[in-house]
Amino acid sequence: MAIVKMKKLRVIAMAGRREELLEGLLRLGCVEISEPDGGEEEWSALLRRGQSRLLSAKEDSTQAGTALAALKKYAQTKDGLFIQRRPVSEEEFLGGETVEKARAVSRDIGEQLQAMARLQSEESRLLARQASLLPWKSLDSRLDLEGTANALFRLGVCPGGTDIGALKTELAASDAAAELYEVSADKQQKYCLLVCHRADEAAAMEVLRPHAFSVVSFQGLTGTAAENLQALERQLEDNRRAQDAAAAAIAARGGEKELLQLYTDRLRAEEARETSAERLLTDGTILFFEGWAPAERMDSVQALLEKLGCAWEAADPSEEEIPQVPVQLKNNWFTRPLNMVTEMYSLPAYNNVDPNPLMAPFFILFYGIMMADMGYGILMFLAGTIISRKYRPKGTMGHMMGLMQMCGVSTFIMGAVTGGFFGDFLTQVVKITTGGDFALPALFTPLNDTLMILVGAMALGLVQIITGMAISFIRKIKAGAVLDAFFEEATWWIVFVGIALMAAGVTSIVLYAGLALIVIGPLVTGQGFGKIMGIFGSLYNHVTGYFGDILSYARLMALMLAGSVIAQVFNTLGAIPGNIIIFLIISLAGNALNFALNLLGCYVHDLRLQCLEYFGKFYEDGGRPFRPLAIETKYVDITK
Repeated sequence: MAIVKMKKLRVIAMAGRREELLEGLLRLGCVEISEPDGGEEEWSALLRRGQSRLLSAKEDSTQAGTALAALKKYAQTKDGLFIQRRPVSEEEFLGGETVEKARAVSRDIGEQLQAMARLQSEESRLLARQASLLPWKSLDSRLDLEGTANALFRLGVCPGGTDIGALKTELAASDAAAELYEVSADKQQKYCLLVCHRADEAAAMEVLRPHAFSVVSFQGLTGTAAENLQALERQLEDNRRAQDAAAAAIAARGGEKELLQLYTDRLRAEEARETSAERLLTDGTILFFEGWAPAERMDSVQALLEKLGCAWEAADPSEEEIPQVPVQLKNNWFTRPLNMVTEMYSLPAYNNVDPNPLMAPFFILFYGIMMADMGYGILMFLAGTIISRKYRPKGTMGHMMGLMQMCGVSTFIMGAVTGGFFGDFLTQVVKITTGGDFALPALFTPLNDTLMILVGAMALGLVQIITGMAISFIRKIKAGAVLDAFFEEATWWIVFVGIALMAAGVTSIVLYAGLALIVIGPLVTGQGFGKIMGIFGSLYNHVTGYFGDILSYARLMALMLAGSVIAQVFNTLGAIPGNIIIFLIISLAGNALNFALNLLGCYVHDLRLQCLEYFGKFYEDGGRPFRPLAIETKYVDITK
């Protein structure tokens, strides 16, 4: 139940071995290079940070990610809900030939995307020009024709609600020699041609200006609007053909998807390496760094450092360094899936216990109790197994699939105990098809034994709470806080035993002794007036705390009952017509909904029981995750 023990590393190496050192640490995957703590003034005075290639790696990674996204769009290379990892050797993954080929593909796709971006920008410009010319399509005069020696031609627009007839009358009533013609109109504007004597332009505009008339010009265009629209249509066709050609060139690279995926993972590793490289200190001759490594991996680390001629030392963290020590949980096949729960809550402090082995049996059992259906258990186990074997997910998704398998087994067992298989699915099937009665054997059922299940749920809650108290008791004893351990945990155990003995009619003395210790505890451990207040605080906090926590476990019964009832309701509704086909449709749809709701609901309620009722008794969070320089992949699995 212990957290992985860490060693603090301090390493000096020749600057010329920088790349070999980083490559070796990347392959080992067990050393976290940390920022120097500033306590070594001689190093900070002599050394400066070396230049890394992090920016270049990030740019290449962004370009490769963009290329993969382009393949998904234009080559229709979908990954599906889960990414199916393919195995590659370490040499292939880290080899230079693959990288150069993939980089060329990535750059080629990037160039095609840039060309498409330019073409799309040009297309937008052409479409805007086309939209501006369409209202003038019926105009026979040239767009660049401003008039004759005595006459002026002006194109203009005014609001769509303008009365052109009234405007013409107003122009005619003025002294200006001018005429206004409506070319076209839409909901927003009316498009007009103004013909006037050159000497009367100012007078005509004086009449038109109050009606929001504004002059429109088409700089650089010659010929009629219709001729320009025809030319624009040809340009748009050429533009779209060029875009299609660029898209086809990208689609033709669809076969390079796996190469780009490997390249993306490789760049992710390079980013990790260069991020760590930024923490190195160097003066061009030597380099220095500090870091953390698991004590159990120190043999491998030592072999690498000595091979590269490094001067190094490794030591246990001091008391002052405990808050900075990264945390790595010691996992096995049974406890590893619970990492998703622990990491979602918060990692334990370095000097705390690993909660996964202490939580796993309770979490898996409680989930099975709440779900309690053989059919749902089979679905969970099959889904977790198939996805794990086919796609080999890692990280949180991998933990989720492992946890789903184990909770599926627990759900199946509890379903067998309560006689549930998609509710009473088999009972209804037999009744519809044969008219007979059938029921799966069960030790107890949620509908008939609700009170017993409620008592059992709270009894299990008491067991988990006492387990948490026992962990806290042991930790306090090891820390030398004997009185705290006795008056905080042992005293209340005596109270619990006393309540049980009094309820059984054996004796009340044990309970009275426990209550006396509750009063004595604050008097012994408190100071001054706090001794008296401590008595009331202890009673209030512990009574409401412990018994409130125990009542919280009633949710085990509530979720079991709710899931069973909902499944049976849908089965009953489907059985009403007496047709097996209709029954199967309604029952399967209802059970699918019930399964989906309970899959999430049971997890949330189980998580609450662990994080609040259980962890609150002994858990100290705040640990910083251990993030070593390592190869972390999304698309491939590295094989040795």
